[in-house]
Amino acid sequence: MGLDAIVEEIRAKGKAEADRISGETYQEASKIIADAQSQAARIKAARQEAVRKEIDRMRQQELSSANLEVKRAMLNARKELLDEVYANAKDTINKFPAERNQKLLKLIIVKNEDSNTKIYSRAKDRSAVQKLTKLNYAGEIDCIGGVVIENEAGTEFLDLRYETILKNASERSLKEVSDILFR
Repeated sequence: MGLDAIVEEIRAKGKAEADRISGETYQEASKIIADAQSQAARIKAARQEAVRKEIDRMRQQELSSANLEVKRAMLNARKELLDEVYANAKDTINKFPAERNQKLLKLIIVKNEDSNTKIYSRAKDRSAVQKLTKLNYAGEIDCIGGVVIENEAGTEFLDLRYETILKNASERSLKEVSDILFR
C-alpha cells in the first residue's frame, strides 16, 4: 500500500470521525436548544399565570372597592333621607295646634306626676302646664314641647320633651322604618 493510500485512509477515517463528532455535537446542541426552549416556555407560562393571577386579584380588589363605595353611598343617601324624615317629624311636632299640644301634655303629666314635685316646660306652654298639674312650676326649658318632671331632691327626673320622645321612638323603630322605605 502506498503512502497516498495511507494518507487517503487516514483522511477518510478523520473525516468519518469529524462527521461523527459533528453529528453528536449537532444532536447535543439541538438537545440543549430544545431544553432551553422548553425551559423558556415553562418560565413564560409561569410568568403569564402569575400576571393573570395578579390581574384577577387587582380586578377583584377594584370590584370589591367599587361595591363598598356604592354601599357607602347608598347608606349615606338613606341616612340623609331618614334625617330629613326625622327633621320633618320634629318640625310637624313643633307646629302642633294648641289644642292637640294640651291633650298630649295632659296625658304626659297625668301619667308621670305621682311622687314628683317639680315640672319644667317651654315658655309657650307655661300657663297650660300650670293649669294641668299640681306640681311646682320650676322653670322654662328650651324644647319644641313636652315637659321635664323632677323629684323633690332633684336626683331623678323624667325627660318627656317631645324631641326626646321622638328620638327614642325613632331609635326603636329605625330598622322597621328603614325596611319600609328601602325595600
